[in-house]
Amino acid sequence: MKNRRVVITGLGAVTPIGNTANEFWNALLKGENGVELITKFDTTLFDTKFAAEVKNFDPLLYIDKKAVRRIDPFAQYALAAAEQAILDSQINFEKTNLERFGVVFGSGIGGIKTLTDQHFVYFTERDPHKISPFFVTMMIPDIAAGQISIRFGLKGPNYATTSACATSSHSIADAFMLIERGSADVMLCGGSEAPVAEMAVGGFNAMRALSTWNERYKEASRPFDKDRSGFVIGEGAGALLLEDMEHALSRGANIYAEIVGIGLTADAHHITAPEPSGNGAVRAMSEAVRESGLQFTDIDYINAHGTSTPYNDVTETKAIKAVFGDHAYNLVVSSVKSMTGHLLGAAGSIEAIATVLSVKNDIIPPTINLDEADPECDLNYSPKIPTKKVVGAAISNTFGFGGHNASLLFKKFTESRD
Repeated sequence: MKNRRVVITGLGAVTPIGNTANEFWNALLKGENGVELITKFDTTLFDTKFAAEVKNFDPLLYIDKKAVRRIDPFAQYALAAAEQAILDSQINFEKTNLERFGVVFGSGIGGIKTLTDQHFVYFTERDPHKISPFFVTMMIPDIAAGQISIRFGLKGPNYATTSACATSSHSIADAFMLIERGSADVMLCGGSEAPVAEMAVGGFNAMRALSTWNERYKEASRPFDKDRSGFVIGEGAGALLLEDMEHALSRGANIYAEIVGIGLTADAHHITAPEPSGNGAVRAMSEAVRESGLQFTDIDYINAHGTSTPYNDVTETKAIKAVFGDHAYNLVVSSVKSMTGHLLGAAGSIEAIATVLSVKNDIIPPTINLDEADPECDLNYSPKIPTKKVVGAAISNTFGFGGHNASLLFKKFTESRD
């Protein structure tokens, strides 16, 4: 059963630029900007007054009205993206062994809005009896995975990953390994985050990680640009349905792409800063390529972590050049965070979706707001407009606080192992 091939057959997304995978993809290609002034709380005293919020999301399309009040927004987004991916896959539950259909769905922060709200209730009332009985089950990061499993009756492996910005790439990697080794036939995986809340924005401001370009907030997320000054916080969820290839073919599924390699490493360096040489990222990308059986020259596109922070963008560029040598200048590299902001634990999931659709459609989203590249960032970042190019294979990178690195490698699907 080991080393089964794993394909992607369903996609779902809730993002600052679209509330389905198709809306998200079309907005990426148009270079739409999801950054606006924060509407979810009073930002008067905050250094950063903007974010990439989800817009026009109606949880009642996916969740019962009574249940909505008992589910934090991060889990609401997760349920919506999961349902979309399941519907997109057209999988027939009556003909699927749900004991071999699992969920790995992560969140870096979990229900921070619930945590903030209930903290306020307690310290206002000074009475623990005022705390909601649903507080814990709304807050804990694993509850999105649990809610998805319960909602759809999925009885296979079920858990959450929490590894900061690498969270949902780790979810996808784990789902891939579970299918590859024969522990499941189908996995719903991804990540969700709803961090546009006082404690998250205030906390990231305190550590000086966020951009404070309040007068130019539409331009604030500018990966690889010489004037970048920090990331823009975003929210949303992405879900992918991964499936054993034979299982997918047997039911005539539409296959978007195949996942053929993963690279998981640690910097072992610093709680927030990347290792300056990019060694952890180098090893993650190298391992993904090695495991895939492809050559380094077979890679056409890298969906970069590209956070718009001073350290990350230079370090990631160094790492790409270290891995690919001269071929680095043949690659297209882009960052969708220029449009969506940084979805923290959900970033890897929506960026994996963008990478898969680039492989499927042979077009690469742009990096907007890239007016003048940092001199140390000298690759082709697809500035301003999409790049039309045959994308046979592509890597999606995510790197998280704590030194977590994850690289996922996707290729065009063919039944033969060419």
